[in-house]
Amino acid sequence: MSRLVVVSNRVAVPDAQSATAGGLAVALRDALRSCGGIWFGWSGKTAPQTADQPTMTEVEPVTYATLDLGRKDYNEYYNGFANRTLWPLFHYRLDLAEFSHENHTGYLRVNTLFAEKLRPLIEDDDHIWVHDYHLIPLGRELRARGVAHPMGFYLHTPFPALEVLLALPSHALLVESLCSYDVLGFQTENDLRAFRDYIQHEAGGEIVDANTIRAYGRQIHAEVFPIGIEQDQMEGASARAVEQGAARRLERMLHNRSLMIGVDRLDYSKGIPERFRSFERFLELYPAHRGQVSMMQIAPLSRSEVPEYKAIRDTLEGLAGYINGRYGDFDWMPLHYLTKNFQRETLAGFFRLSRVGVVTPLRDGMNLVAKEYVASQDPDYPGVLVLSRFAGAARELDAALLVNPYDHDGVAAALNKGLVMSLEERRERWQSMYAKVRGNSLEYWRERFLTVLRAVPTPMALRASGNRTGVA
Repeated sequence: MSRLVVVSNRVAVPDAQSATAGGLAVALRDALRSCGGIWFGWSGKTAPQTADQPTMTEVEPVTYATLDLGRKDYNEYYNGFANRTLWPLFHYRLDLAEFSHENHTGYLRVNTLFAEKLRPLIEDDDHIWVHDYHLIPLGRELRARGVAHPMGFYLHTPFPALEVLLALPSHALLVESLCSYDVLGFQTENDLRAFRDYIQHEAGGEIVDANTIRAYGRQIHAEVFPIGIEQDQMEGASARAVEQGAARRLERMLHNRSLMIGVDRLDYSKGIPERFRSFERFLELYPAHRGQVSMMQIAPLSRSEVPEYKAIRDTLEGLAGYINGRYGDFDWMPLHYLTKNFQRETLAGFFRLSRVGVVTPLRDGMNLVAKEYVASQDPDYPGVLVLSRFAGAARELDAALLVNPYDHDGVAAALNKGLVMSLEERRERWQSMYAKVRGNSLEYWRERFLTVLRAVPTPMALRASGNRTGVA
């Protein structure tokens, strides 16, 4: 079997991050271990200057190759174009997107650097799998350096509608770069449709069939590969965790009250301020629940150097204080807002204790918390998932209570419905969602993508057939 080369913005080196690595990191690491290969990307560290050569860490049969970024590259590539331009744009927040020529130049410069440092590490029959919006130009840069190998790209975020993407000054270069890959993976049909719209109506390309396009002189396989979770691990973790310290403490704190829970990285795409306002509206419209239910929102801090993230933290602290001040009592706090990190097993226990899981992003590529909530439930006494229709997970988990996060009254009504729903209906909805979570596991997602990627002709096969320029 040929080697696999994985490229991502951050690299989960086992010695440094194995204790905190998430499901995706574990899935990619398992794929690399099965066939050998390289995991290449940023180390997560900054330095006065970007490193000249990657640091190589050998954990057989995988080589982890990481580069420290200089402060200028970090600010322009990561904090700048990736997270202040592409992230808000891809999440339909044009009001927050910053279009800076300097940051775009830095974004291209770091992708060029990654291509230059990765190129010598690539062997003849390797397959290359690149991940996420940080590295869209990497495929084009590798092709420019003679890499004809099969290359796949997976976008973990949404792909924006044509009218939104056109607001990006460099949209044409971005999409042309995507077409340097042989296989493109998207989370949902909406994302694939948006990409096809651009190809057909802006790039002058051709839609050959459901999964094949021709554009910029190449043929590309573009398909929906909705990402999954390690459901067995979440099930086992939740069953163990409810018998352990943190979950036991939470249960005592509730005093037989019902719990609603939200778990999100602190980000404006997650709709947490809107969620707080919907919870406030719930308390106003359904007063019988006052004193009987609490919401716990866990939102670990992220990207603290980006001004928009500082602003949302201030907003949430103000809203939490206002709601607790207005509705709380000496023996009951309606809203518990925490910015600390918890281990996945602890969160699984919290999910299992919660009567309602609240996952209401304004826009999300998938949102695996929704799937983790489902997997963590007690089959005999499951909770209810309230899920934004703008999360990719809503395409699969259609037995959740689907809501529009901008509609505070509608979300409030769904929260009430989740609390009063009969056990029979809760079980029926949960069973439908659980079947889909189990059927589309993280391992299944990974193997589906790699099966398609491995079907692309290798450079050796191309040379044997007389084609030395890569897949046409």
